[in-house]
Amino acid sequence: MWSRGNSGRRRNAAVVLFNFMVVVVLQLYCSSMVSVVMAARGSKVDHIPGLQYDGPLPFELETGYIGVGENEEVQVFYYFVKSQTNPTTDPFIFWKVGGPGCSALFAIIQEIGPISMEVVKYTGGMPKLKLNPHTWTKVSNMLFIDLPARAGFTYATTKKANVSSNMKESEQAYEFMRKWFNDHPEYLTNPFYVGGDSFSGLTVPIITKMIADGNEAGTKPLINLKGYILGNPASSLNNVHEYRIPAAYGMNLIPTDLYKSLEKNCKGNYDHFSNELCAQDMGKFDQLTRGINPTHILEDFCIRVGTGSDGLRRSLSQRPVLPPGEFCWQMFWYLRSDLWANNVAVQDALHVRKGTIGRWCACNYTDIGYTADMTDALPYHANLTTRGLRALIYSGDHDLIVPTMSTEAWITSLNYSTVDSWRPWAAHDGIIAGFTRSYSNNMTFATLKGSGHIAPFFSAYECLIMFERWISGQKL
Repeated sequence: MWSRGNSGRRRNAAVVLFNFMVVVVLQLYCSSMVSVVMAARGSKVDHIPGLQYDGPLPFELETGYIGVGENEEVQVFYYFVKSQTNPTTDPFIFWKVGGPGCSALFAIIQEIGPISMEVVKYTGGMPKLKLNPHTWTKVSNMLFIDLPARAGFTYATTKKANVSSNMKESEQAYEFMRKWFNDHPEYLTNPFYVGGDSFSGLTVPIITKMIADGNEAGTKPLINLKGYILGNPASSLNNVHEYRIPAAYGMNLIPTDLYKSLEKNCKGNYDHFSNELCAQDMGKFDQLTRGINPTHILEDFCIRVGTGSDGLRRSLSQRPVLPPGEFCWQMFWYLRSDLWANNVAVQDALHVRKGTIGRWCACNYTDIGYTADMTDALPYHANLTTRGLRALIYSGDHDLIVPTMSTEAWITSLNYSTVDSWRPWAAHDGIIAGFTRSYSNNMTFATLKGSGHIAPFFSAYECLIMFERWISGQKL
């Protein structure tokens, strides 16, 4: 999963790390850019195919496109869900998923959006959806986007525009926001937050700083920026890799003698082997953790089929879907989302422009030329927190993709004093949901006990409680 070559290869491996969902599955479904048929910029969604709910939607959803870049060659697809409480005054969250190249539908359907997949055996036809009782749209407006080009339903009108990077993607996101608010000025006074997870731990701080800089420069429209939110964030790729071995040891996946030998022989550099003893130790580590699901060490790492697309499809389709906690959620999400999002009735309902993409896929790693041109966002965090902006950083503590201790380490490196010491926090009835600490720079760090990558997928209720308290200014 992680390259061990020269420095250039290690930089590319920074992106590969977050391609934790099996790339082979995705390659079955993604295809190249096709012809373009333009449609209206933003439209209300009146119904959602497959949703098991009678009557009109209990939430307001708008989808559409906004062009960004030179000659608007990247057409960014968005989903805007109004707050179900008071959209005129409730906070406004702009959400960017990770990958890079993953669709916003993962956040909408599987994490914090108003709908979710029903975990039932598939018997054919339209996959079933249900209302999500733990959606963040209960208390906030949510604007989700597909970015960069070729992620989700976002497309480019030129081949050159399919190439992206951290900085380019962030610039496009900021341009998108300014244009969106020009079309929706009624939300400019709402408290505004930028949010994201996983690989967006790099882009969200950049986007937030661009907004802050734009506001100071008087760039219109002025956005009422209040802070940012990051879940299981890869804000420092070197830090993430450095703590993977200690995290595995802390989770009792490797024995003490191997951990001590790794420390001695690799000296913290687990990406580029400086000697043969380090290479031997890393070989033992890889062998011991090969069957561990890095997204959640307690979950089955079920996609173990061999090569060959036909055999892969058959193996996945024949595997039964079991109740939560007993089924392979990666397989479940990929198969169901693929069936749902590629259904013509679904794309019509969402107002997707016909002929703009090939086959939708959950995470597109095949058609995007992406460069990690910024692998450490810590200077951005330091800059933002000196401006009085609030920050919520949360992490599932069974995540081996972005270990909790790696996130805690870079937060600690910012050298801010503690105003609320490390303590447990409870979601309800005194039951511990995780641990938290707050800092003098308006940053709150919270863990989700027993959760993985990404936390709301595994701990939806607890994450909603955490978000509700933090966004309203309460202590966890």
